[in-house]
Amino acid sequence: MPRPDFDVVLETRLTPRAPRAALWTGVGAAVVYGLAFRLLINRPGFGNLFGAMTIAFLFLVPFVVGYLTVHVGDRDGKWSWPRRLLLPWLSALLSLGIALAFAWEGLICVVIWLPLFLLVSLLGGLVAALVGKAVRSRRARGVLAGCVALLPAVVAPLEHRAPAPDEVRIVATAIEIAASPATVWSEIARVRKFEPDEHRFAWSHAIGFPKPIEATLSHEGVGGVRHASFEGGVVFVETVHAWEPERHLAFAIEADPEAIPARALDEHVTVGGPYFDVLEGDYRIEALSGGRVRLSLESRHRLSTRFNPYAGLWTDFILKDTQRYILEALRRRCEA
Repeated sequence: MPRPDFDVVLETRLTPRAPRAALWTGVGAAVVYGLAFRLLINRPGFGNLFGAMTIAFLFLVPFVVGYLTVHVGDRDGKWSWPRRLLLPWLSALLSLGIALAFAWEGLICVVIWLPLFLLVSLLGGLVAALVGKAVRSRRARGVLAGCVALLPAVVAPLEHRAPAPDEVRIVATAIEIAASPATVWSEIARVRKFEPDEHRFAWSHAIGFPKPIEATLSHEGVGGVRHASFEGGVVFVETVHAWEPERHLAFAIEADPEAIPARALDEHVTVGGPYFDVLEGDYRIEALSGGRVRLSLESRHRLSTRFNPYAGLWTDFILKDTQRYILEALRRRCEA
């Protein structure tokens, strides 16, 4: 009986594994690129040149991650379109997951940038797939991939030539409470310490924003100083500039980023830092019929990034969720 040809057997055994090997080669190359760029930001002298809160890092790096996933993994042009479009997501998720595991990024930052990373990495994979179809020469495709990989390093220094724009945003929430204006006023002028059983679930806390603890007041009237404490040792100093008992309480907010513990908030969303700050809080009590009141809480915050439209969606969400949490807690106290 003739023996089977060794080369045919070897090819039969290896061929099914080849697509999987190409898959992990593409994903691995993309993840290494993304993590290497993130580590470069932490190196002395490079952080000021590149920076995590830049278009180069938050938009171009995930684009390159998606591009490299498809360029390296689909060199023979045999991937299906779903694989070309979805595998960049795997590279993006692995990059963010590893950064989170090694505490290079906080959970709140990972959650904020995940939708952006998925969208931009998918776009990078799509461009790489189209280039692969249009350019037949492997060498030419390799040169193009090298140019794409250099984009963040070229764009980042150019960004620093102009300061990031400042934008002041307003977030307002309101709630109805079955209580008198006097009762509500007594609960907002000074906020008693929250007991453990008073806390409820909130998305802002689930992703890393600290829970409120209490707010003290030095003395009543304009000029009084409140100290609003949050978990993790976060304290905001609030100076009262509007004091109308049972009607209106407003205060300017100051946060010292140097006094906030390093692990309490991610460095990129630290209140009072270069990118984000809460400026003012404003409570208003409006008497309604039936022994009810409407309690509203409005805050002003500063946002200083080159992508304020996207970042603002998240700062608005976090502050609105935090304000709603505080108002709900006050409602339960007043109605009790």
